[in-house]
Amino acid sequence: MKSDQTPEHLRHKPLTQLERPRELVLACPAFKSNVNLSRIVRLAGCAAVEKVIACGSARIDPTIARDGGEHVLIERRRTMLPVLRNLKADGYRLVGLEQTDRSQSIYRYSFQRRTALVIGHERHGMTDEELVIMDDLIEIPVYGLPFSYNVVTATTMAVYEYLKQFPNG
Repeated sequence: MKSDQTPEHLRHKPLTQLERPRELVLACPAFKSNVNLSRIVRLAGCAAVEKVIACGSARIDPTIARDGGEHVLIERRRTMLPVLRNLKADGYRLVGLEQTDRSQSIYRYSFQRRTALVIGHERHGMTDEELVIMDDLIEIPVYGLPFSYNVVTATTMAVYEYLKQFPNG
């Protein structure tokens, strides 16, 4: 304790060590806002997600992404559909984060360890071609207005649910 009898608090605890690398990939469309992509890269860094696939002319703002930009592989691709086909061929389960009549609640969804979480565009969602190739579609229930969460908030919630199911990697 400090001399004034207030307890000291450890800030920024040491990193939690994983038993094995994460097998989660985040696949992002050509976002309208590079702020959204930068925040998702920061999320990936914190969650030890090693790869983010970013479509379009993706730029990362290092002041937003912080250390995530240095520790996450950012694979830039022109369009999403070929990315999805390659991920599927590599054995990833394609899980689309999108509200549709086929979506199931994220609260009842069991992720597979080797998952590609495919994020919809912040304004337009996923294309029909992207929806068709998905193995599963999940959504986060909304209980009030507006009708959906911000893309970064929804991605964070989905990554959190994945981490709950695979806390050690």
